[in-house]
Amino acid sequence: MEHFIVSARKYRPQTFKDVVGQQAITNTLENAIANNHLAQALLFCGPRGVGKTSCARILAKRINQDENTRPDEDFAFNIFELDAASNNSVDDIRNLIDQVRIPPQVGTYKVYIIDEVHMLSQAAFNAFLKTLEEPPKHAIFILATTEKHKIIPTILSRCQIFDFKRITVTDARKHLVQIAQEEGIEADEEALHIIAQKADGAMRDALSIFDRVVSFSGKTLSRKAVTENLNVLDYDTYFTATDHILKNDIPQLLLQFNDILSRGFDGHHFIAGLASHFRDLMVCKNPPTIHLLEVGDGTKKKYYEQSQQTELAFLLKAIDMANSCDLTYKTSRNQRLLVELCLMQLASITYDGEKKNDQPFIIPPSFYKLSPESAQKADRTLKASVPITKTTEAPTQPVAPIETSVQPAIEKEENSVAINVTTPAQPAAHIETSVQPTVEKTHTETPPEAPKTTPKPDVVQPKIAITKERISGLSIKGLQRKKELEEKRKEQKVDVTNLPKEPFTEIAMQAAWKEYVVKLSNRGEKIIASNLEADTPKLDGTIIKLEYPNATMKVEVERAQGPLLEFLKRKLNNYDITLDIIVNEEVQRKYAYTPQEKYDKLKEYNPDLEILKRAFDLEL
Repeated sequence: MEHFIVSARKYRPQTFKDVVGQQAITNTLENAIANNHLAQALLFCGPRGVGKTSCARILAKRINQDENTRPDEDFAFNIFELDAASNNSVDDIRNLIDQVRIPPQVGTYKVYIIDEVHMLSQAAFNAFLKTLEEPPKHAIFILATTEKHKIIPTILSRCQIFDFKRITVTDARKHLVQIAQEEGIEADEEALHIIAQKADGAMRDALSIFDRVVSFSGKTLSRKAVTENLNVLDYDTYFTATDHILKNDIPQLLLQFNDILSRGFDGHHFIAGLASHFRDLMVCKNPPTIHLLEVGDGTKKKYYEQSQQTELAFLLKAIDMANSCDLTYKTSRNQRLLVELCLMQLASITYDGEKKNDQPFIIPPSFYKLSPESAQKADRTLKASVPITKTTEAPTQPVAPIETSVQPAIEKEENSVAINVTTPAQPAAHIETSVQPTVEKTHTETPPEAPKTTPKPDVVQPKIAITKERISGLSIKGLQRKKELEEKRKEQKVDVTNLPKEPFTEIAMQAAWKEYVVKLSNRGEKIIASNLEADTPKLDGTIIKLEYPNATMKVEVERAQGPLLEFLKRKLNNYDITLDIIVNEEVQRKYAYTPQEKYDKLKEYNPDLEILKRAFDLEL
């Protein structure tokens, strides 16, 4: 068995041209060497696996090379690497300082590469300051770290800082293509793209994943083999899920999510990937932004085709829903239900089924039409409950058929009520009943030429129209009678002093107010209900006072105050209730909109909330 060298070591860059994705830094170092403008202390900082140590080694060899140097010369005696993770004490730094004083035997410079320099102790940093600032002319220090913020400022000020960036997915994929060609491996471009994405900007991680996948699949590297080995969700998963969402196919969507969970994937990973998928679809909506996708050409085509099936409003709402689920996933007690609920909501965005009618249902008058049997039953009930007195005179003219209606029109005339009972096939008859037993009855006067008839009570239909006394305007007697009635009407006054005026409390008024608001909401009148809830009504005697921040809300409430006052008067049994609505722009400050304003308002009622927040280090 031959000794295997991992790709990260085998293909470590030997020149600045071999460094992947750091062209700005490598060009700067090349120019500094060419112009003899190299600082005595350099700090290479950035994430793992991006080429910090490789660039330090390449720089150490380049500054010692001349025209007589062999290409394979490594200058091992001039390069000293120190791991600060295990050599972080003051004594280690003192030994380093002692070695710095000795000039190189071969070459021009002695290069000291201190890796993970942020692991040095505070005392070691302080001991290193003087030598780092004024080293011998033959010494150059190259410090490398992944956590620049842990280095003290006095060290940073003495170094020339180079910030290494993460390697892009495109650059990593291109480098993997070159390595696959050198190794004689047939690799699918999509498979290498997934490896580059999984590496998260680190070239060393990408090469390690590449070695693992090659060991799994051999000389042929397919996308399926990569997804199975890395246990990642490929693009097809999200394309299929989006198709189910666009078709409103909730059962298949839930089955797919169950299959994903059964394969060992995390629901959080799935919903976060779905949000990213929606983002990529939005990027593909416009051709100029398609290049923002870091995917292969075949996958870009799939993204573009599916993006044309979606609307921009749908994508915006879908991203918002998926992102909200992603943010609340860790704090949820039932995480699977949270993701399933999010998926059902996503599949319902474009659903255009039958919607619920929230308008009040109006029953047509034809609903109340009675059959002849029901009409006779209603007539018997009417005769049993109302004493009927027949008049001595009634017209014999036939009456046209009239539909049965239960909308009584009541008009008082000289403290008596005349009940007119008619049928479609029978002549009209006037039947008079008294409201109070002590009131005198008033008989109807008819023209002398009208013959007298006696109605038959057995054929009375339930058409009840309570009308006032009819006066004929064709005779002298009728004109005189009409004049007398008009004079009596002028003398009559409505007595409203005996209406109920029971006292009530502010709490009872507010309870009745809320009941009316709920009644409006159930009927679908949301706007006026929200206006009535905008301010808490205050009671001043029998006057209900309201304050609104603008005149628009005042006008809306004033238009709807009739039914409101009628409801309150009946509910509270007091007919002196009135409304007093004023506009006060300062009322706007009473409402708390943001979480901080709500917290401040709660703190006014209970100052101990601030103590609780500080004790447990809580955040809004």
